[in-house]
Amino acid sequence: MSAVRSITGAAEAGASTVEFIALALVLVPFFLIVPLLGKYTDLAQTTEIASRYVAFEGTIRNSASSLKTDAELAAEVRRRFYSTSDAPIKTHDVAINIPAHRNPVWADYQGKPLLADFDADVAVETKVESKHVPAAAVFSGRAGFNLNEANLYTGRVTVRPRKLALLKPFDELDLVLSRTTSILVDAWAAASPGMVKVKVEGAGAAAYPIAPLEALGSTLGQVPPLILDPAMDVNDIDPEIVPGDRLR
Repeated sequence: MSAVRSITGAAEAGASTVEFIALALVLVPFFLIVPLLGKYTDLAQTTEIASRYVAFEGTIRNSASSLKTDAELAAEVRRRFYSTSDAPIKTHDVAINIPAHRNPVWADYQGKPLLADFDADVAVETKVESKHVPAAAVFSGRAGFNLNEANLYTGRVTVRPRKLALLKPFDELDLVLSRTTSILVDAWAAASPGMVKVKVEGAGAAAYPIAPLEALGSTLGQVPPLILDPAMDVNDIDPEIVPGDRLR
């Protein structure tokens, strides 16, 4: 009887071992993948923030002479967003492929960095476009108020994490994280009433036909009241004055 019990116990132990091994084959990859998904999510969120940084740089430097190049922005983004969280903000500082410059969180299950090469794995692309509106044909060109037409700035940041060996499907997954932010960098807003006066005085007849009206007023003795407020002098440009019909 004891021999039978011994054989039965050994068989049960063997079955438990097989079940444990089969369960481990399923759970171990699962435990490896879950942290990786969190790291990829963190990389995606960082890429979103980095694209906003690139776009807002266009609002500050919104002229062709002061825009940063894609290479300059890429160097800043790599160091300030994809390096260590305590990286100092310094001009011309670049991220180097050394452990001291890497974010320790962004590593795979073998401890290898997800971003193996900063220069190859993090890219920045910018684009400046002209978004024409119906009024732009009259008011934006040199014949009008000479307003800036290159007013839509787009910043795109693309990140390519390394493939993970021995872990399907990540060993063959060509993952690309890309985020884009677009900002209207020049909304045609004047910095002061004086700037409004200068723009209006320099505008062409199509945008501000005051010269023909002034000639007509000199000929007829007055400017037609339907065209201008009688209380306003012809060619007197003052953005601070409110027309009389708006005060009543």
